[in-house]
Amino acid sequence: MSREEEVTRILAVGLRRVLGRLSVDFDRLEEIRLRVGQPFMVVCGGKKNFVSEEGEFCPAGEAHQVTLAEIAETMDYISSYSRYAFEEKIRQGFLTIQGGHRVGLCGRTVMEEGRVRTISPITFLNIRIAREIPGCSGRVVPFLWERGQLCDTLILSPPGLGKTTLLRDIIRALSDGTKEQACMVGVVDERSELAACCQGVPQNDLGSRTDVLDGCPKAEGMMMLVRTMAPQVIAVDEVGSEEDCRAMEYVMNCGCRLLATAHASSLEELGLRPVFGRWLSERRFGRYVLIEREREDIFYRVCGKDGLTLWRGRRNER
Repeated sequence: MSREEEVTRILAVGLRRVLGRLSVDFDRLEEIRLRVGQPFMVVCGGKKNFVSEEGEFCPAGEAHQVTLAEIAETMDYISSYSRYAFEEKIRQGFLTIQGGHRVGLCGRTVMEEGRVRTISPITFLNIRIAREIPGCSGRVVPFLWERGQLCDTLILSPPGLGKTTLLRDIIRALSDGTKEQACMVGVVDERSELAACCQGVPQNDLGSRTDVLDGCPKAEGMMMLVRTMAPQVIAVDEVGSEEDCRAMEYVMNCGCRLLATAHASSLEELGLRPVFGRWLSERRFGRYVLIEREREDIFYRVCGKDGLTLWRGRRNER
C-alpha cells in the first residue's frame, strides 16, 4: 500500500474527495489539519495552506469547512469502529496508523481522579505524514564516529522537521553497515512510528541487524533491550521525561551507545531543561545533530560534544 493510500483511507469520504483533487504531489505533504468549523488545511514545504472544494490553495473563507461529522467519520475509520480498543492511546492524545503516520488528537478532555480518562468529543486532528528518505543520513553518519567508536548521539529539532525520518535512516545505516562498522541495534518504538510494525513485523526498513520492541514505553523498553538482546546501540524517539533520562543514563553506563531524539531548536534551548543541561555541561553526548529549516530547505548540522559545528549541509545532499 502506498503512503497516499495509507493516509487517504482513514479520511472521511468528503475529505478524501477534496484531497484527491489537490494539485500538489502527495509526497510533499507533511501534515493534514482538521478542525471542526474551520478550513481544511495541509502543511506542505513548511507552508500552511487552506484547501478549497476544488482542491486548490485558497483564502480561509473559500476553503472546505471541516464538520464534526467528518471528524467522527475519520475517527471511525482510524479505530475500525472500535474506539474502546484505542482508549489508552486516545488518553495520551495520539494514535499511530499503518505506515507509522501519527494522528494527534484534541477536544474536550474527560477527567477521572485528576487524570485524563479520554477525549470526547474529538474535534481536532493533526495527521502527520511519516516518510522514509533512504540515504538522507549518508553525510551525517560518518561524523557520528570518533576514533573508531560510535558516539552517543542526540538529534534535535522543533516538531515536524523530520527527527524520526533521520533517526530511522541512521538506524538502517548502522544496522546494514560495513563489516567494521555494522552494529546490533535495539529500537524502542513506543509510538510505532520508526518501524511501523504490523503484528510485530516492521513495515519500514530498519536494517538486517535491528531488533524492535513495538508499542513499549521508552524507559521500560531500554532496560529490557539491555537485559535481553545484547545490543551495541539502542535507539529511541522523542525522549524528555525524568524516567526516560534515568533509563538513558543506565544505557550509557552499560556500554551501549545511545541514539535518541528530542524537541529543541538549539543546544541553548536544550540546556534549559534540568537533566539535559547537566548532560551538556558534562559532555555526556559525543554528538548532537540539529535539524534546521531555511525557507523550504532542510539542513542538518552535526556538532561535537563541545557544541562546535563539524559539518552542515542540506538534507538531500549525498
